Amino acid sequence: MTNRSGEDRKRSLAFLAGLDAERLALLVMVMKGYWPLARRYLTHAGEIDLIMQRGKTIVAVEVKARATLEAAERTFTHAKLKRIGAALAAFRAERRLDDRYVFRCDAVFIAPRRWPRHVVNAGPLE
Repeated sequence: MTNRSGEDRKRSLAFLAGLDAERLALLVMVMKGYWPLARRYLTHAGEIDLIMQRGKTIVAVEVKARATLEAAERTFTHAKLKRIGAALAAFRAERRLDDRYVFRCDAVFIAPRRWPRHVVNAGPLE
């Protein structure tokens, strides 16, 4: 028999830690001059943690928090990038954003006691 309440507590703590990481990433991006457009944007294709704008650039930001920055970077996969691209396409269509805008995917990697690492254009959108 499994300890259901222990699993639920662990899941809740992980969820809260993820929210904290997203708040920190949002702060980093705002400090760099980006303006938030959406948080936890959910579509049938997937979720985008943050959608930010600076000028004519719209950025889907994937936030990954792990014990080390290197471990966080390893979780950013091609499959995840593909889902982000599909979700960003839905956001673009919903907002009727045309070709005057540049779209890209960045990543912010977070680890305890380390400054977050913002990777600009973390991968090609498909």
